[in-house]
Amino acid sequence: MFTAYHSKYTAHDLTKLAPPGSDDQLSMSLFDASVDLNPHQIEAAMFALQSPLAEGAILADEVGLGKTIEAGIVLCQKWAERKRKLIIICPAAIRQQWAAELTTKFNLPAVVIDARTYRQIKADGIPLPLSQKRIIILSYHYAAKLQDELRQVEWDLVVIDEAHKLRNAYRPSNRIGQALQRAVEGRKKLLLTATPLQNSLMEIFGLTNFIDPNIFGDANSFRAKYVNAGGDLPELRARLADFCKRTLRKQVLEYVKYTQRRAMTQPFFPAENEQALYDGITRFLQREDTYAIPSQQRHLTVLILRKLLASSTQAIAGTLETLRARLEALRKGEPVKGDLAEVISFENELEEEIFEEWDDQDETLEVSPDQIDYVKLRREIDDLSILIQLAHSIHTDTKSKALLKALEIGFSEQQRMGAHRKALIFTESRRTQDYLRDFLERNGYAGHVVTFSGTNSDRKAQDIYERWAADPANREQITGSRAIDVRAALIDGFRDRAPIMIATEAAAEGVNLQFCSQVINYDLPWNPQRIEQRIGRCHRYGQTHDVIVVNFLNERNDADKRVHALLTEKFNLFDGVFGASDEVLGTIESGVDFEKRILAIYQDCRTPEAIAAAFDELQAQLEEQIRSRMEDTRRALLENFDEDVHSRLKLRLADAREQLDRVGRKFWDLTGAILSDRAEFDEANLAFNLVAPPAPDLRPGRYHLISRNSAADYATNEHGYFLYRLSHPLGEHVIATAKAVDTPVAELRFDVTNHPTRVAIVETLKGRRGWLTLRKLTVTTFETEEYLLFSGIDDNGRSIDHEACAKLFSVGAAVHPNESLASAIADRLQAEAEQHAKATLNRSLDANNKHFASARERLERWAEDKVFAAEKALKDTKEQIKAVRREARAATTLEEEAAIQAKLQELERRQRKQRQEIFNQEDEVADKRDELIANLQKRLSRGHSVESLFTVRWAVV
Repeated sequence: MFTAYHSKYTAHDLTKLAPPGSDDQLSMSLFDASVDLNPHQIEAAMFALQSPLAEGAILADEVGLGKTIEAGIVLCQKWAERKRKLIIICPAAIRQQWAAELTTKFNLPAVVIDARTYRQIKADGIPLPLSQKRIIILSYHYAAKLQDELRQVEWDLVVIDEAHKLRNAYRPSNRIGQALQRAVEGRKKLLLTATPLQNSLMEIFGLTNFIDPNIFGDANSFRAKYVNAGGDLPELRARLADFCKRTLRKQVLEYVKYTQRRAMTQPFFPAENEQALYDGITRFLQREDTYAIPSQQRHLTVLILRKLLASSTQAIAGTLETLRARLEALRKGEPVKGDLAEVISFENELEEEIFEEWDDQDETLEVSPDQIDYVKLRREIDDLSILIQLAHSIHTDTKSKALLKALEIGFSEQQRMGAHRKALIFTESRRTQDYLRDFLERNGYAGHVVTFSGTNSDRKAQDIYERWAADPANREQITGSRAIDVRAALIDGFRDRAPIMIATEAAAEGVNLQFCSQVINYDLPWNPQRIEQRIGRCHRYGQTHDVIVVNFLNERNDADKRVHALLTEKFNLFDGVFGASDEVLGTIESGVDFEKRILAIYQDCRTPEAIAAAFDELQAQLEEQIRSRMEDTRRALLENFDEDVHSRLKLRLADAREQLDRVGRKFWDLTGAILSDRAEFDEANLAFNLVAPPAPDLRPGRYHLISRNSAADYATNEHGYFLYRLSHPLGEHVIATAKAVDTPVAELRFDVTNHPTRVAIVETLKGRRGWLTLRKLTVTTFETEEYLLFSGIDDNGRSIDHEACAKLFSVGAAVHPNESLASAIADRLQAEAEQHAKATLNRSLDANNKHFASARERLERWAEDKVFAAEKALKDTKEQIKAVRREARAATTLEEEAAIQAKLQELERRQRKQRQEIFNQEDEVADKRDELIANLQKRLSRGHSVESLFTVRWAVV
């Protein structure tokens, strides 16, 4: 029988704060996570948590190995430890993806905050939008804008995704990097990047300096010590090993299985009227001075118009009408509302981050009525009217007819592979999305198309949502946020019923569609990173089939053909096991910068020869960047060549699974004891029906315990169960109830005879009796640590060790009344407990002394680095003086001798100054080092407390 004593011990054991680096530190977070176990991810999370004194770590696994999962495990652990001030800073394009991953895989509440939601939260009466009991997710640009507010929050952990964007943050000219570094200074940070080192060793310095400026000296000392000729790479590798971890794909292929990408090109040849429209709009966009496209954000506006032109006739026709309407308002002297680029983007639901990342520096020029050339304005309106009329005369694009062929070929290939008949079609325009839905429904796909956009406000989407919300099987998925629930309903509709989803860029964020194995880029973005995000919705961990990637190619457009070739041949986006490599994608400082280069070619080149020459130049520059990626240096510094990597990962996996089995069984047994009179338990399926909820906010229904065998199935809640975790409100209620249960002195008779499995340690105690006490020792040092300490004796006065006492509680027991505890026995148990606590305190002290010693050594090395640069400069000056003196001995004229002596005097003055600077530097650095070490010693000052949980008389029968 699982007694109240079992319950109290188990509840405290499941939630204790384990010391950093201990084997069971991740017990709670791994158990709560609905993710398959991969050993390198567990090891990376342990690495990130290993030192309570380090200000951060870099997780630098190769692309595709799940750095998001690794960071999620760390965040989950912090949440389980009641550390709730957590923030993620990432590129705007993947904010929603982060929110979805945290919610579905880790059961962590998250909120994406941008300018609009920030204003809304304040309007709702919350004065500090960043102070929430949810994980905050911000884009780089918006976080930089909020730097002062960020700085005021005592963050428990700051996760930086795509951290290579901060490799130049140490430079004063790096505006965003400097703002973010100031915003999170002194906070524990976790940097995620597949490309920590691309073209220069100084990038390593930049990332390290962002984590903690007291790891290396300054940029000059780092350059002198490691970058210049004779740099000590082995020493640098050793220093990086403390805070930078990288796992390679080839090391984990036994555990992580990936399918292939298979590229398919669907050519189309525009009709004459389509080509005439394209040429006419191109000429209009190439005009330097127009009223239709004002100088404010001109380049961004032209980019958007070209995206729509390549998308569909319907997309560009509606936009041309918007341009004409604004010109008509200008002609009539009426106010023109809104920024043009934002208006067009809103109408077509283009990606939002384009405004954050496209830093257009064009000046804003207001046009007053007396400056307007009304003849020129009328001519522009007429030109737009001709283009609009031509666009409306084109009822069906040639490209859309090619889509029917692509779908037919793709579906046939999926059938051959045994994959679901599913296609995810991406377009950059909502107008194109509406057109394609109507076109496909008229051509054999009626009732088979789901659309997914940023708003999902159309009637068909709402109908799908209402049916989904009314289905009892989906009740656990309902979040209360209509926008999120509509997204979930549309994805479920695509998975369960519709073979086709047409999505705008909104589906490139935060949507996992492993059940689909065909991605069709109806519009092909110029930003390689966005293409990778699109394909990654389907080609990701968990995909069981090869993924077909279809791209459309305009055979009448030389620039389009070169863009397609560049993305295919140089970036390798569409083929292979992993798509674009981290080395190649990492050469692009920004996908937006690449878009700007492509736009310039479209705008400036008038002939096929000019287009070819411009693309040849761009391709040559890219090839040079890729060639200069310092591949050998990266391997020497970051890659682990230990022969035991494979065996260590295998051991880590076995240990984690054993630990999870232990946690899962304990939590299941505890739940059964606490909810025995409120639920009906299904032992075979690790599920129970909650009939009588113990609190008003807990819902009745079927709950399924997460286990490693079922986590993947229930991550999407396909079966409509409540996912039962430690962090679920019902799980928290069970834990709290168990901790509060009354446990007076009593006798526990442990029945090892009828226990279903052998417990050797307990069997050796059979027939014996005695006393034991359980206490919780809380140690406050760098981190709070909790230890559950059993102390026991038998009736012959022999001590029973902690492990034997703990094993007793793996066996059921019957509770019997017992006389009060004799004072002699109580004194003996007290002495045993004090001895046990003292030994535990000493072990904790030893472990924390090691952390302190490591941190102190790091500061000593930082101090050496700071002085090294000054000493190196002095040494160089001495060498120059020696060389000048040799010149003096060889002088043949008085004039030559005088010039050399003047040069020598200048060098000697510099030498004296440098010597004094070294003395000053040494004093300054020593003071700073001593101050930092003193701060560490203050944190090391210990406190501890002991709480008695229960004392019982025991017997083994």
